[in-house]
Amino acid sequence: MKVLRLNAWDVDYAEALAIQERLRRQIVRRGKPRNVRLVAGADVSYDKKSDRFYAAVVVMTFPELRIVEEAWATGVAKFPYIPGLLTFREGPILLRAFEKLQTTPDLVIFDGQGVAHPRGVGLAAHMGLLVDVPSIGCAKTRLCGEHGKVARAVGSRTKLRLKGRGVGLVVRTRAGVKPLFVSVGHRIALSAAAEWVLATSRGCRLPEPTRQAHLLVNLLRLGADSPRSGSLGKSFGNRR
Repeated sequence: MKVLRLNAWDVDYAEALAIQERLRRQIVRRGKPRNVRLVAGADVSYDKKSDRFYAAVVVMTFPELRIVEEAWATGVAKFPYIPGLLTFREGPILLRAFEKLQTTPDLVIFDGQGVAHPRGVGLAAHMGLLVDVPSIGCAKTRLCGEHGKVARAVGSRTKLRLKGRGVGLVVRTRAGVKPLFVSVGHRIALSAAAEWVLATSRGCRLPEPTRQAHLLVNLLRLGADSPRSGSLGKSFGNRR
């Protein structure tokens, strides 16, 4: 899969802030993806005792949600841990996984924030610009902003606001289970992003593509050399 080169990664704190400010103005917050046949989920995991990161992208058919390809990468993060700039730690390794894909998904759901970010450029927004595919931020926890209560029924939602401005939706994907924080990544409207998260959740809290990516990165982190190879779909992650 082709990845755009829109910024450097070997930067300091001030340069990272400047990059976020520049990229923020390029994010497209409208659109409703049509004729979607392939949906990807992307996730990153790491051992809190080290700087080694594990990234995975799982591509699934839609609406069947059958895995057709998996790609992964591992590496050592070079950027320090700074809240709000985590993409500069996780992004380079995640992009290596995207570059290994033989197929190009029509939509990507990231386990992370989109524009629901203090400066409007979370992982899903930053990566969405670089992969140039409609992208959604779907996080398990809130990074910023405030919201009201969400009803228990599947599909219930409420606005996530930052300084009075709507930056996302808090969406219930499974009855009685903690909701998810959905926001625009790139090239999609917020309402469409929420509908795609619900359409791919299928009875679980997480959308199936990101759930599978989450399972895969955890297998990698636990030391599997060729996780799930040959068992759930074509696996290209170990190709060089």
